[in-house]
Amino acid sequence: MPRMPESGVQDLLVVGGGVNGCGIARDAAGRGLSVTLAEQGDLAGATSSASTKLIHGGLRYLEYREFRLVREALAEREVLLRAAPHIVWPLRFVLPHHAGLRPWPLLRLGLFLYDHLGGRRLLPPTRALDLRRDPAGAPLRPEFRRGFEYSDCWVEDARLVVLNARDAADRGATVLTRTRCLSARREAGLWRATLRDEASGTTREVAARVLVNAAGAWVSRVAAEVAGVQAPARVRLVKGSHIVTRRLFGHDRCYTFQNADGRVCFAIPYEEDFTLIGTTDEDVSGDPAAPAISPAETTYLCQAVSAYFRQPVNVSDVVWSYAGIRPLYDDGASDAQAATRDYVLALDEQNRGEAPLLSIFGGKITTYRRLAEAALARLAPFFPGMGMPWTASTALPGGDFPWNGAADLAAALRGAYPFLSPPQARRLVRRYGTRAAAMLGDARSEADLGVQFGAGLSAREVDWQMREEWARAPADILWRRSKLGLRIDAAGQAALADWMARARPVVARAAGRAAE
Repeated sequence: MPRMPESGVQDLLVVGGGVNGCGIARDAAGRGLSVTLAEQGDLAGATSSASTKLIHGGLRYLEYREFRLVREALAEREVLLRAAPHIVWPLRFVLPHHAGLRPWPLLRLGLFLYDHLGGRRLLPPTRALDLRRDPAGAPLRPEFRRGFEYSDCWVEDARLVVLNARDAADRGATVLTRTRCLSARREAGLWRATLRDEASGTTREVAARVLVNAAGAWVSRVAAEVAGVQAPARVRLVKGSHIVTRRLFGHDRCYTFQNADGRVCFAIPYEEDFTLIGTTDEDVSGDPAAPAISPAETTYLCQAVSAYFRQPVNVSDVVWSYAGIRPLYDDGASDAQAATRDYVLALDEQNRGEAPLLSIFGGKITTYRRLAEAALARLAPFFPGMGMPWTASTALPGGDFPWNGAADLAAALRGAYPFLSPPQARRLVRRYGTRAAAMLGDARSEADLGVQFGAGLSAREVDWQMREEWARAPADILWRRSKLGLRIDAAGQAALADWMARARPVVARAAGRAAE
């Protein structure tokens, strides 16, 4: 098997390119540490692209008295809204009152805490609704007469991961996708790891002072089988599944529905013409590589929302579905829905002076940035010259505009590129923010963007995602960096696959030179 030469000693080798791994890599690189990140597949290829896409405090976590987690998550809503207003934006959630479940006073108390725990400044407060008069009541069954409306935020989850990786790379980190960490051993105060490029089969050796195990659902396996260290904590694998239907209601608000089993279910406007419904909580075991929604979960989600909507949602209404494995810290809770969403950072030094291993258990996408800060705080004794925390006040790539300025930015983009339609400009701003102009470059007409694959996706945009965002396969673009797979037909997807296959060798050679 061919080998590439060993790189210089890195401060951190991060294994795992989900939101936690990329968040840690970005934070560390911004503090002056040298970082290599290795991801066995695509960035956000597993759990981090299979969320409900919410930046939220977790209203139901209050019932489990997870006040610190809820407070931290609520505060992060506005931090992330300011840092990434192109991929994070406010939502209003309608919570109808169900007389047979949580009582009205309890809901009111919970939402009062939700409004005040996290230092809310930008988002509007909770208000009571008369669903007989408010338009939000129109799609609901007539027995739902009153409810509440509260605030949370939306996030393009896979793009959040990619932008953290992009910022890490811009600050000097080496980001290697489709690269598996085969082994890591402690030697002379360092970790010496063997990485394999899954496309070419070539391997390289990386030496690092600290190994960060952010492998998500594979965290225990990486600790035991790659690093040879007994996992310091247990991970609980919980599957969360979602379905997507054609749009079920005309307004732009979301719904939070209480289910008889104690869970809540969301119905959220999605990609303009669709509705996202989720999620489930189901313990799983075995290989977490390819989770899939089960027929029982699909039926459960359809029945959960049909209990509230006037027009029932049937299995035949589902146009797409997805599932992800949440690698939760195993706190011994009896039910999957009650398992903590908090994170645990386990530091293993073995004997004093040995190279440390930091393993990440649990967490949620909302608190990834705070998790990264906590991880760097745990590692601070090993890097006495490390810089101070900085990510709370720094925009992610493309996010350097006001938190409520997406419409103005889209108008400015149309002014600079008048061939764009208003929906095209909005989509590009929601993907790239202020970097949309850099992606469009010198284009003066749609023809300058090259081949059109459908739904506004052009060869120029695909080239940008391959060069700047590590996209290598059609699914990386159609289902992670965008959701254009919902709109592009089979012929367009086949044309995209052909175009990317021809472009891939050129991009791979450039990426290889950059990583050397």
